[in-house]
Amino acid sequence: QVQLVESGGGLVQPGGSLRLSCAASGSFFRIFAMGWYRQAPGKQRELVAVISSGGNTNYTDSVKDRFTISRDNAKNTVYLQMNSLKPEDTAVYYCNAHLSKYDYWGQGTQVTVSS
Repeated sequence: QVQLVESGGGLVQPGGSLRLSCAASGSFFRIFAMGWYRQAPGKQRELVAVISSGGNTNYTDSVKDRFTISRDNAKNTVYLQMNSLKPEDTAVYYCNAHLSKYDYWGQGTQVTVSS
């Protein structure tokens, strides 16, 4: 069992930055692929960014060149640095840990981009 706890969400003005963190329990963090998803009101949850156990990253097109996913295996933590935020980035952001048939989710953190 893996428990995930997100933090770092909040209210930010357009063009601003936030850094989300996701702390994972357990001893096997390093072998999981970690991802950030988001869900806006009335929309389906979508993948934002993913980082493999080996450090390879992938992003949805709408956040490329603005968001950066990273991981610190020594701290069992994955990060999402979000720059140049736009109102359309407003959503609840969820952390995900994936390995084979296993998927674990955090409780989500709200990000609101508004002036």
